[in-house]
Amino acid sequence: MKTMIMKGTLILLLIASTARPPTVLAEEQEKPTASADVGFFSKYIWRGYELSDDSLVIQPSTTVGYRSFSLNLWGNLDTNYDSGSDTSQFNETDLTFAYHTSLALVDLGVGYIYYGLDGTDDSQELYSSVGLDTFLAPTLTIYREVAHMPSWYLNLGVSHCFDLPSGVSLDFAGSVGYYYSDDDSFVEVDDSLNPTKKKYRNFHDALISVDLAIPLGKYSSVSPVIAYSFPLTSEADNLVTSTSFSDASAFLYGGATLSISF
Repeated sequence: MKTMIMKGTLILLLIASTARPPTVLAEEQEKPTASADVGFFSKYIWRGYELSDDSLVIQPSTTVGYRSFSLNLWGNLDTNYDSGSDTSQFNETDLTFAYHTSLALVDLGVGYIYYGLDGTDDSQELYSSVGLDTFLAPTLTIYREVAHMPSWYLNLGVSHCFDLPSGVSLDFAGSVGYYYSDDDSFVEVDDSLNPTKKKYRNFHDALISVDLAIPLGKYSSVSPVIAYSFPLTSEADNLVTSTSFSDASAFLYGGATLSISF
């Protein structure tokens, strides 16, 4: 907050020295923003689940924002979707509408996500998040599935950024997730990987990642990343293993994202 106040004071001094109307600056601050990313990863992991099989995945994304609102379109291209024929397929398209604001040291957000999925029912989630602008930036996000297999997913994440020379930053992040199922088809799996009749309600997954953000110019950057995902409980281990392509539950993967923002 102190940094923001100092910046605001400098802006006011600049306005006074150049005799520019305050409305001009306000209009500049309210301009829409836009960004585009494309990520290349060795594996597609989502909430601990392995969603690709020994193939490069390409994940393009574009976001437009205005004031506190944003709209994001994201997709997943699996370059070896059918290992028998080496065919690629664009098998997921997600649309996210979000609102984010900050109050003192508290960051608040709400949003809606539509998951357009190939080969299974589409999914829809509502979510809300609260974060603290303090050391490790702890953030709790609560998701509610409202269309298919109703359930809650809670994710608690922390992160820290180290500034390096030449505008490079090194980012460390970690998170843990918890699932609470309300659906009779979203159930625990036993040690033989057979479904039970008990609804799945467990600590689920953990994710650790290291990211290096390297600026390529005024508007672009590249960010190589390495990440490790693993289950938190034996019940989670059984569930993830039963759905994975590799019959595993822990995954080490990596890649890089090229970003452009305006």
